Amino acid sequence: MALRFSSDDVSGFKFLLILAVTYGLIAMLVDSIIHMRFIKPLEIDAPLDRFSEARAVEHVRVLAQEIDGRQEGRPGLREAAQYITAQLEMIKERAGSNFRIEIDETVVNGTFNMMFLGHSISLGYRNHTNIVMRISSEYSQDSDPSVLVNGHFDSPLGSPGAGDCGSCVASMLEIARLIVDSGWIPPQPVLLLFNGAEELFMLGSHGFMKTHKWRDTIGAFINVEASGTGGPDLVCQSGPGSWPSQVYAQSAIYPMAHSAAQDVFPIIPGDTDFRIFSQDYGDIPGLDIIFLLGGYFYHTSYDTMERLLPGSMQARGENLFSIIKAFTKSSKLQITHERESNISTANQYEEGHAVFFDYLTLFMIYYTRKVAMLLHSIPIAIFLAAPVFSKKQTPGLLSWFSSFCDFAKGLIFHATGIFLAIVFPIIFSILRLLFTSHAMHWFAHPYLAYLMFVPCSLVGMLIPRIIWSSFPLSQDASGLKSLKEALSDEARFWGAFGLYAMLTLAYLFAGLSGGFLTFSLAASMLPGWVSYCLSVKSFGRQSLRSTLFYMLPILPCLAYSVYFGGFLIQFMVEKMGMMGALPPPYGFFIPDIVMAAIIGVVTGWCVGPLIPICGRWLARSSILQVLLHLSVLGLALSSQFFPYSADAPKRVVFQHSFLTADANQVVDSSYDFSVLDSNSLLFLFKHAPDVAKELHINSESSFETAKTSHRENWMGLFPVSFLFSRSLKFPARSDGILKQYRQFPHLSTYEPHTVFSGGSRRIYLELSLGSLEEVWVSALNITGPLSSWSFADNTLPATETADGGPPSYICRLSGASPENWTFWLEASSSEDLRVEVAVIDQYMVDEAKQLKGLFPEWVDVVAYSGFLSSYIF
Repeated sequence: MALRFSSDDVSGFKFLLILAVTYGLIAMLVDSIIHMRFIKPLEIDAPLDRFSEARAVEHVRVLAQEIDGRQEGRPGLREAAQYITAQLEMIKERAGSNFRIEIDETVVNGTFNMMFLGHSISLGYRNHTNIVMRISSEYSQDSDPSVLVNGHFDSPLGSPGAGDCGSCVASMLEIARLIVDSGWIPPQPVLLLFNGAEELFMLGSHGFMKTHKWRDTIGAFINVEASGTGGPDLVCQSGPGSWPSQVYAQSAIYPMAHSAAQDVFPIIPGDTDFRIFSQDYGDIPGLDIIFLLGGYFYHTSYDTMERLLPGSMQARGENLFSIIKAFTKSSKLQITHERESNISTANQYEEGHAVFFDYLTLFMIYYTRKVAMLLHSIPIAIFLAAPVFSKKQTPGLLSWFSSFCDFAKGLIFHATGIFLAIVFPIIFSILRLLFTSHAMHWFAHPYLAYLMFVPCSLVGMLIPRIIWSSFPLSQDASGLKSLKEALSDEARFWGAFGLYAMLTLAYLFAGLSGGFLTFSLAASMLPGWVSYCLSVKSFGRQSLRSTLFYMLPILPCLAYSVYFGGFLIQFMVEKMGMMGALPPPYGFFIPDIVMAAIIGVVTGWCVGPLIPICGRWLARSSILQVLLHLSVLGLALSSQFFPYSADAPKRVVFQHSFLTADANQVVDSSYDFSVLDSNSLLFLFKHAPDVAKELHINSESSFETAKTSHRENWMGLFPVSFLFSRSLKFPARSDGILKQYRQFPHLSTYEPHTVFSGGSRRIYLELSLGSLEEVWVSALNITGPLSSWSFADNTLPATETADGGPPSYICRLSGASPENWTFWLEASSSEDLRVEVAVIDQYMVDEAKQLKGLFPEWVDVVAYSGFLSSYIF
């Protein structure tokens, strides 16, 4: 039977095609921008007064390829420090007499409490290396305010760390060379801090801020980080105050920043040195600039030089050099004492965060919080005043009230459409998961997420328009069809405008900085409405040309919406592989629901402004059927794709656990596994048959029959271990480790207990790491009547409770030394203190290495040996 479409259907499909082509072209432009294809990296022989990505990449090659591992506890970390120092010495030798260059390598030790990933922890560290280069003019004073650039040269477990953060160190080395070779004499000193212990929870920056001689001279800082291998070098955090973001807005060559990132950043697992400098220990104005794409490879063995996105380091380097220049020339650059005593600076901090965003990396729009208070209030004022200028037939308060009621109905209808645009994709994602055995089909193929969720999101957005095809006007328009159509268009337009105006105001009063998104939508709709009203006079309300005239003024805003939304979706897709595995039954659904909701929100703000006028062409049953068929096709196609690949690996944590007693006895040994997303270990073993065979896992295995690896087994990774769910353990041999090590980590008393009046007692303990060779970190889990200890200035952190266990205090210790750790614990009563010790060693026996090698290439395995022991005092 042939399909028959009415002329209105044909016009609707024409308009749908126009939209598809328009958004397709915008998407192609956005894809080239966020993957840095518009930037040409300079070659290694580029002029010496220019930043060269190729020269920087050469440093990455040495750090990530020639040096074998820059993790704490491995020789490569010291080799990296030596390489950095040698490069800085070469730069110093080339500097002219008008430069004053100092290089200071320090070893830091300390202990403090902090909150990380929402958990309280105490940290103790020793013998971590920081390297600082100070570049200034020959006439500079030691007390001059300086600009700090910070990056870390250590890397996480199992990762070469090309992006995180070899790229940061390489950029800083090239910046140091550029300052000297370009002949630019900084008006104020520039400090380059290469810190050697960020991955262990910001220890290097803490050591610098607590002990370094130049710490009080810092007037501003730039923290460079990487949460991937390139892409936009986004300003994710700035402050305190608005000055740092203002400097960035005025000086960045390729601006990549938006204040909304500060609203989102706290929900992402992880943290950066920014908090140490600006929040916890410094209150220094600064910027947190991070590579955000290539998150598939973040903290994996795939974070190699080949994965770096070309153009990313070039943009970062040119931006950094320009921003450093701007900071050093600023009159607001002040040392700590001046900043604390200066009233104007204090007032600036009280202003709060400014509102800023880049437009397709072409330019920045920046305004202060005070300006935002006024500017973001204008749309709601216009919305309230709009009924006065409505196409009402009779003037008067009653007529104004009728118009306002119509606008309010339009607002409700548009809000309902946006809500359904989010709900429909969520429903589709749940339905798909009910008929499949695994989740996240879109993980390695993000276009599947668009195909599955964008069409059904559009359906949800159009539902109110179809249900209320004839708008229920409060005003009397009987007998006048043209007036009724005009009033309906007006109500729908101003209703949508009012929704964005209200959201803008809500952002403002919530203290968030992302209100520019809805403000720009509302602001762009006004010229679109004026253009539409004028075109109606020439072409009529039923003409497609009138609708296109409405679209044209909104296109620049729509392009930004696609840019912002497309970047957000790609970032979240990549991060979903490491956001953690929640327990069943809901954990299986969470990643798909989150992605469906995000795509629904993005579709809402990318298409929503068009719906009030353009909806007349799209709200047809034939078009909705096509859109639904596209979503069903996407669902069907997605089941044919595997979620992972070598370019989008699944993350697996493999701990070869040894339960020890005394210093040389292994009581038990096991292989413990966990994953970081919603596809469980059973999914992994099903698709990794060689591993399943080695572990003697058959098709009948289930979580009920397998042996669970409890959270305490993963204490060495606390608090990252709270991202794990349904971990499993399998029996393993221990003879290999007995041949490798003579002694294992053990805890003992080194002098008699001290008993105080009132019944409290102090226990003096010594932690030996035995003969372990590549210790990354040690962790203590203390339960019982603990009232004080020698860590963190004798201050206990908040207690932690896991899986219904007793309250406990957690302390992580790191840093190589021939000496044992010594400390004391104070108990408030004679009740037993229980101390559990977990030590992570990066050496693995041959059997464990062979097991790791059996995993397919679409799996990234972070593997190590974990030594567990328990003591009662």
